[in-house]
Amino acid sequence: MKHASNVTALLLVVSIGCAPTVPNASSGRLRYVDLTHDLSSESVFWPTGETFRLDKVADGVTEKGYYYASNNYSGNEHGGTHIDAPVHFAQGRWTVDQIPLDRLIGPAVVLDVSAASAKNADYQVSVADFTAWEQAHGQLEPDLIVLIRTDFSKRWPDARTYLGTDEKGAGAVAKLHFPGLHRDAATWLAETRKIKAVGLDTASIDYGQSTQFESHQILYQRNIPAFENLTALDQLPPRGATVYALPIKIKGGSGGPLRAVAVLSATP
Repeated sequence: MKHASNVTALLLVVSIGCAPTVPNASSGRLRYVDLTHDLSSESVFWPTGETFRLDKVADGVTEKGYYYASNNYSGNEHGGTHIDAPVHFAQGRWTVDQIPLDRLIGPAVVLDVSAASAKNADYQVSVADFTAWEQAHGQLEPDLIVLIRTDFSKRWPDARTYLGTDEKGAGAVAKLHFPGLHRDAATWLAETRKIKAVGLDTASIDYGQSTQFESHQILYQRNIPAFENLTALDQLPPRGATVYALPIKIKGGSGGPLRAVAVLSATP
Protein backbone atom coordinates (compact mmCIF):
# COMPACT_ATOMS: atom_id res chain seq x y z
CA MET A 1 0.00 0.00 0.00
CA LYS A 2 2.89 2.37 0.68
CA HIS A 3 4.16 1.84 -2.86
CA ALA A 4 0.72 2.55 -4.30
CA SER A 5 0.49 5.74 -2.25
CA ASN A 6 3.85 6.93 -3.54
CA VAL A 7 2.83 6.28 -7.16
CA THR A 8 -0.47 8.11 -6.63
CA ALA A 9 1.37 11.07 -5.12
CA LEU A 10 3.80 11.19 -8.05
CA LEU A 11 1.00 11.13 -10.61
CA LEU A 12 -0.79 13.86 -8.68
CA VAL A 13 2.29 16.09 -8.75
CA VAL A 14 2.79 15.51 -12.48
CA SER A 15 -0.90 16.12 -13.18
CA ILE A 16 -0.87 19.39 -11.25
CA GLY A 17 2.22 20.55 -13.14
CA CYS A 18 0.57 19.79 -16.47
CA ALA A 19 -3.04 20.52 -15.47
CA PRO A 20 -3.76 22.94 -18.35
CA THR A 21 -2.99 20.23 -20.92
CA VAL A 22 -4.96 17.34 -19.41
CA PRO A 23 -8.44 17.28 -20.95
CA ASN A 24 -11.37 17.34 -18.55
CA ALA A 25 -9.13 16.43 -15.62
CA SER A 26 -11.54 17.96 -13.12
CA SER A 27 -14.51 15.97 -14.42
CA GLY A 28 -12.72 12.64 -14.49
CA ARG A 29 -13.97 11.89 -18.01
CA LEU A 30 -10.69 10.69 -19.40
CA ARG A 31 -9.66 7.98 -21.84
CA TYR A 32 -6.20 6.43 -21.76
CA VAL A 33 -4.44 5.01 -24.83
CA ASP A 34 -1.37 2.83 -24.40
CA LEU A 35 1.14 3.76 -27.11
CA THR A 36 3.56 1.01 -26.06
CA HIS A 37 4.24 -2.43 -27.51
CA ASP A 38 4.82 -5.26 -25.04
CA LEU A 39 8.54 -5.86 -24.50
CA SER A 40 9.33 -9.52 -25.06
CA SER A 41 11.51 -11.92 -27.03
CA GLU A 42 9.21 -11.20 -30.00
CA SER A 43 9.86 -7.45 -29.93
CA VAL A 44 11.45 -5.89 -32.99
CA PHE A 45 15.02 -4.67 -32.49
CA TRP A 46 17.52 -3.07 -34.86
CA PRO A 47 19.28 -5.83 -36.83
CA THR A 48 22.58 -5.18 -35.05
CA GLY A 49 21.11 -4.85 -31.54
CA GLU A 50 20.89 -7.51 -28.86
CA THR A 51 17.23 -8.51 -28.55
CA PHE A 52 15.26 -8.54 -25.32
CA ARG A 53 15.84 -11.46 -22.99
CA LEU A 54 13.97 -12.37 -19.81
CA ASP A 55 15.61 -15.04 -17.66
CA LYS A 56 13.57 -16.57 -14.87
CA VAL A 57 15.29 -16.50 -11.49
CA ALA A 58 12.42 -17.68 -9.31
CA ASP A 59 8.81 -18.70 -9.83
CA GLY A 60 7.18 -20.75 -7.11
CA VAL A 61 6.40 -21.27 -3.48
CA THR A 62 9.42 -20.79 -1.21
CA GLU A 63 10.46 -23.06 1.61
CA LYS A 64 8.76 -20.56 3.94
CA GLY A 65 5.43 -21.08 2.22
CA TYR A 66 4.92 -17.87 0.24
CA TYR A 67 4.97 -17.38 -3.53
CA TYR A 68 7.92 -15.49 -5.03
CA ALA A 69 8.77 -14.52 -8.63
CA SER A 70 11.82 -12.68 -10.00
CA ASN A 71 13.58 -12.34 -13.37
CA ASN A 72 16.72 -10.95 -14.92
CA TYR A 73 16.42 -8.99 -18.17
CA SER A 74 18.80 -7.68 -20.83
CA GLY A 75 18.79 -6.18 -24.31
CA ASN A 76 19.86 -3.19 -26.38
CA GLU A 77 18.59 0.24 -25.32
CA HIS A 78 17.05 0.83 -28.75
CA GLY A 79 14.49 -1.93 -29.21
CA GLY A 80 10.79 -2.27 -28.71
CA THR A 81 8.99 0.96 -27.83
CA HIS A 82 11.86 3.13 -26.66
CA ILE A 83 13.30 6.61 -26.34
CA ASP A 84 16.30 7.99 -28.16
CA ALA A 85 18.13 10.39 -25.87
CA PRO A 86 19.80 13.24 -27.78
CA VAL A 87 23.27 11.87 -26.94
CA HIS A 88 22.45 8.91 -29.20
CA PHE A 89 23.56 11.00 -32.21
CA ALA A 90 24.86 14.23 -30.65
CA GLN A 91 27.93 14.19 -28.43
CA GLY A 92 27.51 16.15 -25.22
CA ARG A 93 23.74 16.38 -25.43
CA TRP A 94 21.29 14.92 -22.89
CA THR A 95 21.51 11.31 -21.76
CA VAL A 96 18.29 9.57 -20.72
CA ASP A 97 18.59 10.59 -17.08
CA GLN A 98 19.28 14.22 -18.02
CA ILE A 99 16.15 14.81 -20.11
CA PRO A 100 13.85 17.16 -18.14
CA LEU A 101 10.43 15.71 -17.38
CA ASP A 102 8.71 18.60 -19.13
CA ARG A 103 10.27 17.41 -22.40
CA LEU A 104 8.55 14.04 -22.00
CA ILE A 105 5.06 15.22 -21.02
CA GLY A 106 2.78 17.57 -22.88
CA PRO A 107 0.18 18.26 -25.56
CA ALA A 108 0.56 16.18 -28.69
CA VAL A 109 -0.47 16.46 -32.33
CA VAL A 110 -0.69 13.59 -34.79
CA LEU A 111 0.24 13.77 -38.47
CA ASP A 112 -1.32 10.92 -40.46
CA VAL A 113 0.80 9.78 -43.41
CA SER A 114 -0.50 6.21 -43.38
CA ALA A 115 -1.90 6.39 -46.93
CA ALA A 116 1.41 7.58 -48.39
CA SER A 117 3.34 5.04 -46.31
CA ALA A 118 1.14 2.18 -47.54
CA LYS A 119 2.08 3.07 -51.12
CA ASN A 120 5.77 3.68 -50.43
CA ALA A 121 7.64 1.92 -47.63
CA ASP A 122 10.48 4.41 -48.08
CA TYR A 123 8.24 7.45 -47.66
CA GLN A 124 9.83 10.49 -46.05
CA VAL A 125 7.56 12.92 -44.23
CA SER A 126 8.01 16.37 -45.75
CA VAL A 127 7.54 19.99 -44.77
CA ALA A 128 4.61 20.00 -47.19
CA ASP A 129 2.93 17.27 -45.13
CA PHE A 130 3.11 19.49 -42.06
CA THR A 131 1.99 22.68 -43.76
CA ALA A 132 -1.00 20.81 -45.19
CA TRP A 133 -1.78 19.59 -41.66
CA GLU A 134 -1.57 23.17 -40.40
CA GLN A 135 -4.04 24.35 -43.02
CA ALA A 136 -6.55 21.87 -41.63
CA HIS A 137 -5.79 22.04 -37.90
CA GLY A 138 -3.95 25.29 -37.20
CA GLN A 139 -0.30 26.21 -36.84
CA LEU A 140 1.92 24.11 -34.62
CA GLU A 141 2.67 26.08 -31.49
CA PRO A 142 5.97 25.78 -29.59
CA ASP A 143 6.65 22.94 -27.14
CA LEU A 144 4.44 20.33 -28.75
CA ILE A 145 5.10 16.60 -28.94
CA VAL A 146 4.74 15.76 -32.63
CA LEU A 147 3.65 12.20 -33.44
CA ILE A 148 3.81 10.72 -36.94
CA ARG A 149 1.37 7.96 -37.82
CA THR A 150 2.42 5.58 -40.60
CA ASP A 151 0.39 2.56 -39.41
CA PHE A 152 3.50 0.38 -39.68
CA SER A 153 2.77 -0.54 -36.07
CA LYS A 154 0.01 -2.80 -37.41
CA ARG A 155 2.77 -4.98 -38.91
CA TRP A 156 4.38 -5.56 -35.48
CA PRO A 157 6.02 -7.92 -34.51
CA ASP A 158 6.68 -9.31 -38.00
CA ALA A 159 10.15 -7.92 -38.65
CA ARG A 160 10.04 -8.81 -42.35
CA THR A 161 7.11 -6.49 -43.04
CA TYR A 162 7.82 -3.97 -40.25
CA LEU A 163 11.51 -3.44 -41.01
CA GLY A 164 11.66 -4.76 -44.57
CA THR A 165 13.81 -7.70 -43.51
CA ASP A 166 13.98 -10.21 -40.69
CA GLU A 167 17.70 -10.78 -41.18
CA LYS A 168 20.17 -9.97 -38.42
CA GLY A 169 23.62 -8.44 -38.47
CA ALA A 170 25.29 -5.47 -40.15
CA GLY A 171 24.46 -6.76 -43.62
CA ALA A 172 20.74 -6.50 -42.92
CA VAL A 173 20.82 -2.72 -42.39
CA ALA A 174 20.98 -2.02 -46.14
CA LYS A 175 17.75 -4.02 -46.58
CA LEU A 176 15.65 -1.91 -44.21
CA HIS A 177 12.53 -0.29 -45.66
CA PHE A 178 10.15 1.81 -43.55
CA PRO A 179 8.99 5.46 -43.52
CA GLY A 180 10.68 8.25 -41.62
CA LEU A 181 11.12 12.00 -41.26
CA HIS A 182 12.92 13.89 -44.03
CA ARG A 183 15.88 15.95 -42.85
CA ASP A 184 14.29 19.18 -44.16
CA ALA A 185 11.16 18.51 -42.12
CA ALA A 186 13.30 17.79 -39.05
CA THR A 187 15.01 21.16 -39.44
CA TRP A 188 11.67 22.91 -40.00
CA LEU A 189 10.12 21.36 -36.89
CA ALA A 190 13.11 22.21 -34.74
CA GLU A 191 13.82 25.73 -35.96
CA THR A 192 10.48 27.19 -37.01
CA ARG A 193 8.03 25.30 -34.77
CA LYS A 194 10.25 24.74 -31.72
CA ILE A 195 8.84 21.30 -30.88
CA LYS A 196 10.06 19.55 -27.76
CA ALA A 197 9.84 15.89 -28.83
CA VAL A 198 8.90 13.76 -31.81
CA GLY A 199 7.64 10.20 -32.06
CA LEU A 200 6.49 7.71 -34.66
CA ASP A 201 5.35 4.14 -35.14
CA THR A 202 8.41 2.86 -37.00
CA ALA A 203 11.86 1.70 -35.91
CA SER A 204 13.66 4.98 -36.59
CA ILE A 205 13.08 8.69 -37.03
CA ASP A 206 15.03 8.42 -40.30
CA TYR A 207 13.60 6.20 -43.02
CA GLY A 208 14.95 2.69 -43.42
CA GLN A 209 17.29 3.42 -46.32
CA SER A 210 19.05 6.27 -44.53
CA THR A 211 22.81 5.93 -44.23
CA GLN A 212 23.62 9.24 -42.48
CA PHE A 213 20.64 9.43 -40.07
CA GLU A 214 20.41 13.15 -40.70
CA SER A 215 17.08 13.69 -38.95
CA HIS A 216 18.54 12.09 -35.84
CA GLN A 217 21.52 14.45 -35.99
CA ILE A 218 19.40 17.55 -36.61
CA LEU A 219 16.94 16.91 -33.80
CA TYR A 220 19.33 15.54 -31.22
CA GLN A 221 21.88 18.33 -31.67
CA ARG A 222 19.04 20.58 -30.47
CA ASN A 223 18.25 18.29 -27.52
CA ILE A 224 14.95 17.12 -29.02
CA PRO A 225 14.39 13.46 -27.98
CA ALA A 226 12.48 10.91 -30.07
CA PHE A 227 10.08 8.09 -29.27
CA GLU A 228 10.34 5.13 -31.66
CA ASN A 229 8.25 2.00 -32.24
CA LEU A 230 5.08 3.58 -30.89
CA THR A 231 1.70 1.98 -31.49
CA ALA A 232 -2.03 2.87 -31.47
CA LEU A 233 -1.52 6.30 -33.02
CA ASP A 234 -4.67 5.61 -35.05
CA GLN A 235 -6.60 6.02 -31.79
CA LEU A 236 -5.49 9.63 -31.34
CA PRO A 237 -7.02 12.76 -32.91
CA PRO A 238 -4.94 15.33 -34.81
CA ARG A 239 -5.11 17.52 -31.70
CA GLY A 240 -6.29 17.08 -28.13
CA ALA A 241 -4.13 14.35 -26.60
CA THR A 242 -1.68 14.75 -23.77
CA VAL A 243 1.27 12.37 -23.94
CA TYR A 244 3.30 10.95 -21.06
CA ALA A 245 6.46 9.27 -22.37
CA LEU A 246 8.51 8.07 -19.42
CA PRO A 247 11.58 5.87 -19.99
CA ILE A 248 13.64 3.80 -17.63
CA LYS A 249 16.00 6.34 -16.07
CA ILE A 250 19.31 4.81 -17.16
CA LYS A 251 22.18 6.95 -15.91
CA GLY A 252 24.31 7.84 -18.92
CA GLY A 253 21.99 5.94 -21.25
CA SER A 254 21.65 6.76 -24.95
CA GLY A 255 18.12 5.35 -24.90
CA GLY A 256 15.91 2.93 -23.08
CA PRO A 257 12.58 1.13 -22.89
CA LEU A 258 9.69 3.59 -22.85
CA ARG A 259 6.16 3.46 -21.45
CA ALA A 260 4.19 5.98 -23.47
CA VAL A 261 0.51 6.73 -22.91
CA ALA A 262 -1.92 9.33 -24.20
CA VAL A 263 -4.74 10.94 -22.22
CA LEU A 264 -7.88 12.09 -24.02
CA SER A 265 -11.29 13.43 -23.17
CA ALA A 266 -13.72 10.53 -23.14
CA THR A 267 -16.78 10.73 -25.38
CA PRO A 268 -19.69 11.98 -23.22
